[in-house]
Amino acid sequence: MLYVLLILVFAALSVVLTIHTRSLLRANRESLENERRFQQMADNIQEIFWMMDAETRKLLYVNQAYETITGRSCHSLQESPSSYEEAIHSEDRHHVLSQLGAATRSGHFEEKFRIVLPDRTLRWVWARGFPVRDSGGRIYRLVGTAQDITAQKQAEEEVETNLALAKSAWEEAEALRKATLALTGNLRMDFVLDTLLSSLTELIVCENACIWLLEGDTHLVAAREKVQSRAGAQRTSYPLTLDARDSPPLLRVLKSKRSVLIPDTEGEADWKDFEPQAHLRSWLCVPLVASQQILGLLSAGHGNREAFNPEDLRRAQLLAIPAAAAIQNSRLYECASIYGAELERRVQDVDQARQALGESEESRKLSEDKFQKVFRTSPVALSITTMREGRFLDVNEAFERRYGYSREELIGHTVNELRIWASPGDRVELLSHLHKGDAIRNVITRLRTKSGEIKFTAYSADRIQFDDQACLLAVSDDLAEHDRPQSDLSPSD
Repeated sequence: MLYVLLILVFAALSVVLTIHTRSLLRANRESLENERRFQQMADNIQEIFWMMDAETRKLLYVNQAYETITGRSCHSLQESPSSYEEAIHSEDRHHVLSQLGAATRSGHFEEKFRIVLPDRTLRWVWARGFPVRDSGGRIYRLVGTAQDITAQKQAEEEVETNLALAKSAWEEAEALRKATLALTGNLRMDFVLDTLLSSLTELIVCENACIWLLEGDTHLVAAREKVQSRAGAQRTSYPLTLDARDSPPLLRVLKSKRSVLIPDTEGEADWKDFEPQAHLRSWLCVPLVASQQILGLLSAGHGNREAFNPEDLRRAQLLAIPAAAAIQNSRLYECASIYGAELERRVQDVDQARQALGESEESRKLSEDKFQKVFRTSPVALSITTMREGRFLDVNEAFERRYGYSREELIGHTVNELRIWASPGDRVELLSHLHKGDAIRNVITRLRTKSGEIKFTAYSADRIQFDDQACLLAVSDDLAEHDRPQSDLSPSD
């Protein structure tokens, strides 16, 4: 009987051991299968998946995307788990590592920074990290992802560049138009000179601006001058007079009647003799010519070398055309010369002034054409609306494509009539920031297309004057899926 019981016990134990062994084998196979699936998923995603020891900040694991994005091998991390730090751009490294150290305590890490590939190529990445805690609640691991956002950064820079080009072209055209109208709108010399000095300093950023009027062959009088020293002191000795024969740079412009741009005055042998502007490092000068006679000079200077470029010289030359005609007409007006020769010259001057106005208007149109070209051909959506009503004055083709409206359906209508803004209060808030002088750059908002679709948008805007109205020049660009606010994934009307 005992023998039979022993046989039954051993048989039962054998069955239990068999079942347990099969369970272990099955669990092991499932573990291996899960590990294989994880490895397959990690190797096929485009983002870097990483795991880090929270105490040592050494990487314990990265997937194959690490090699694709950073240009460095996964094997290099096995040999030196901290070598990822070398890939971070030197200007960003200290901040990123300090934030990573803080993340080992807070459990939160999210940074956008630059990395440098072995071939010195720069890339932008967006890294995010999350905590892994032990049974006691202590963070002992950080896991996360790092995504290549270089293309997105380049797109943002392109938006900034297009917006800056459009704004610059429009501001130049507007400044030249106002200067031309002001110079020809009053014949009093004081008004002409004040207006000319103001226009010159508006078009060209400088520390010294001067209007030289020619008396005789070489005698020059600084009729108007604006001087800003590094210490902020203004020149008090006024007016300044000198003989151009004692100032070689001025004499060359008078004799040749040609404009001059000197990027670095230290390279000019006779510049040290040019008093009282010998301290300037950059200088440009444009002759004021009317009726083939030189009336004076416009000059601008700066204490820094290469402060001016050919565009600055071009703007000064455009301003000199109506300025010379205005000065000549003002002189004739004040002298009240009625001699036949003077009367004939005045008629010629009037004709030349008209021609100058035409040339200036043509220049303004060229600037407007440049603005329109940038505006029309930009790959991102651009629009011009009035500040007060939000009434559309102009849009480009990219705007039509993005929102489904034709230009004819938009012009003359307001954003409220078309229900463009999903939340009209967003526009009111953005306008309040602009009124305070704040810049609007890549603000995340929601805009509605003609079909009713809500598009998440990176919105940028600047104030401009358009048709003598206060307007918004706005850029609205697509927002990447991962940039969308989580709370707005299902927007409602």
